[in-house]
Amino acid sequence: MAISREDVIYVAGLARLELNEQEIQDYTLQLNSILDYAAMLERLDTDGVVPTAHAVPLHNVLREDEVKPSISHDKTLRNAPDAEEGFFRVPRISLT
Repeated sequence: MAISREDVIYVAGLARLELNEQEIQDYTLQLNSILDYAAMLERLDTDGVVPTAHAVPLHNVLREDEVKPSISHDKTLRNAPDAEEGFFRVPRISLT
């Protein structure tokens, strides 16, 4: 499948890009080169190759969750500019 000059102009229009004639020619060549390379990769024999998502094994680098002492509810609300019935009071948001 080849990319035509008209295809490049069409996609540029969708992306709201203004391309000059040289850019249209360059992108047409570049996109066709990419498609040729993809076609070459499709011809590779991958039977017996285990599918992978990453080239190297990944390990979870996050620590386990641990319950630790935290600031008290009352102390937190003391920092609030406005509190009501144990909650932060914030301005109403109008959806209209």
